[in-house]
Amino acid sequence: MNIYLILVALISLSAAFAYINHRFIKMPFVIGLFFLSTILSLVILSERWWDSGRYLETRAYLAQIELSNVILDVMLGFLLFAGSLHTRWTDIRLQLRPITFFAVLGVVFSTLLIGGAIFWVSGLLDAQIDLLHCFIFGALISPTDPIAVLGILTKANVSKKVESTIVGESLFNDGIGVVIFVALFETLKLGNDHIDFGHFGVLFLQEAVGGMLFGLALGYALHYLLKSIDNYETEVLLTIAFVMSGYALSNYFHLSGALAMVVMGLLVGNYKREASMSDRTQEYVHKFWELIDVILNAVLFISIGFVLVFIDFTTAHILIGLLAVLVVLIARVIVIWIPALTFKRLIQFTNNETKIIIWGGLRGGLSIALVLSLPAGEAKDMLVIATYFCVVFSILLQGLTVGKLAKRLSEK
Repeated sequence: MNIYLILVALISLSAAFAYINHRFIKMPFVIGLFFLSTILSLVILSERWWDSGRYLETRAYLAQIELSNVILDVMLGFLLFAGSLHTRWTDIRLQLRPITFFAVLGVVFSTLLIGGAIFWVSGLLDAQIDLLHCFIFGALISPTDPIAVLGILTKANVSKKVESTIVGESLFNDGIGVVIFVALFETLKLGNDHIDFGHFGVLFLQEAVGGMLFGLALGYALHYLLKSIDNYETEVLLTIAFVMSGYALSNYFHLSGALAMVVMGLLVGNYKREASMSDRTQEYVHKFWELIDVILNAVLFISIGFVLVFIDFTTAHILIGLLAVLVVLIARVIVIWIPALTFKRLIQFTNNETKIIIWGGLRGGLSIALVLSLPAGEAKDMLVIATYFCVVFSILLQGLTVGKLAKRLSEK
């Protein structure tokens, strides 16, 4: 199956599932797509027992998609730029302190907490995962995904403060999570059985600080080019070119492409926007990137549902997966609630707002892509299952209940 046919299949499934969901099921958009793709995956998985030949053939076709490469090398840059382009800096700035705390320190502490807990749990189950892989799991599962929850929160009439915090946290913690993951992954590839904190620190600074500075440079350059002309067709093409080339260059120079796209999107979407783009251009640019956002998220959530086809379950794996869900939830409570109680001047949220932020921290496609990029081995197999369990729980249970929780708490 060539790339074009794979794309045809993904887009066609996305359209079909979107129609079925909107017409009959009426779940929130991406949650409905993920639910239907999971059902289809279970049907394919059942072929193991009644048509193993067809199952192996289907699995081979799906393997050609190389989901981790598609998400990390192509989709992530577009999704982060689109998300940050539509984010108002004035809203983010008002909540900059809690966003910075949750997206930076929160991800770091979450990585340590989850990594340590999974190391302990896997040892108890006599399925020991080495400490470095455990911290890698902590890094890849800590970033949150706002796509599935924002529409729900808007309908639930949550405060702008909560919505802005969830958006800002997810935009930046994706980048921070990827940076920590890359630094730990590079340590793993060096073959070390322990973490070289000096090497880790250098990689972190290079990726994070370098990525943000590169994003600023790209943003100012794109702003200048957009300001120098008034032709919406050319200006839309410029935004596409800067996202594609900027993300590719970031990866080439070992900078965080995720953070670069977030910073570039925020700058282009907010810095003297009226001076750089006419009203007509702004309309076309924003509508184009809204459409890209919808299409790519549809494809993303369809794709991650198919990860189930590649999982070979054992009792120990299932137990680790279930316990990983509990560990991730506890870590989320710790990194959000304790700072909110301890630093009330810095993080000014009510108890109800804190509960919504905790439960609204969904995991999504980025976590799946990162875990699939790990080298083959027993540790990867266990972490894939743990990640998938966390994502399924997050999207289907938290995603479907966070709106009700927000409405109930807002009425108090």
